[in-house]
Amino acid sequence: MSGHSKWANIKRKKEKTDAQRGKLFTKLGRELSVIVRQGGPDPEANAKLKDAIAKAKAANMPNDNIMRCIKKASGEQDGANYEEIAYEGYGPGGVAVIVEAMTDNKNRTAGDVRHYFDKFGGNLGTTGCVSFMFSKKGTIMIEKSSKVNEDDLMMEAIEAGAEDFKSEEEYYEITTSVEDFSKVRQSLEQNGYEFIEAELTMIPATMTKLAEPKQIEFMDKLIEHLEDMDDVQNVYHNWDMPEVDEED
Repeated sequence: MSGHSKWANIKRKKEKTDAQRGKLFTKLGRELSVIVRQGGPDPEANAKLKDAIAKAKAANMPNDNIMRCIKKASGEQDGANYEEIAYEGYGPGGVAVIVEAMTDNKNRTAGDVRHYFDKFGGNLGTTGCVSFMFSKKGTIMIEKSSKVNEDDLMMEAIEAGAEDFKSEEEYYEITTSVEDFSKVRQSLEQNGYEFIEAELTMIPATMTKLAEPKQIEFMDKLIEHLEDMDDVQNVYHNWDMPEVDEED
């Protein structure tokens, strides 16, 4: 994904209203709960939980909220049985889209996802129809500032096991394999770096540009409505978002 598209996505997440931020925290809490039930409440013994905590902190989720979710999940016996599921399809103009969800009702979630694809000029496909265009990687983003020395950060990231390091206009981007993500993230965290994003993500091999204003409008609305769904955790796509979207 091109640099300005990633920054536009980050700004979209960071500039949410309080109500939207509350919904984001609810989704992060659900993810924490599922991971606790799968692997236990101790981050030192549950690497997935440690990564999920870092992801929640990068999203500015208060530490009290994080600890409360973990404590509640470790004591729950009859909570909702959430299932992880991914949907794949095409947005307007052939943009590839992957939707990751955690749901206790697959029929409801699939129906809602299909509705938004249909409503905004796309179509929901079958498993595997677009995922071959993406690679799962760890991504760590650190905002550029006078406190961060680029050469030092690059050396520390590479020495910790990072695959790639990029310096974009607004931020540094560190890419890792799935296997080395936790190690690299923990190393940088211990060295005092703060993240604007730190998570496993799906990175597209190629980007798709949209030229028609209606397609751009519909693609923006498709992402917005999918992300607003309670059951949806992540929306990945290969849309090369216009620079002007950063000012919206």
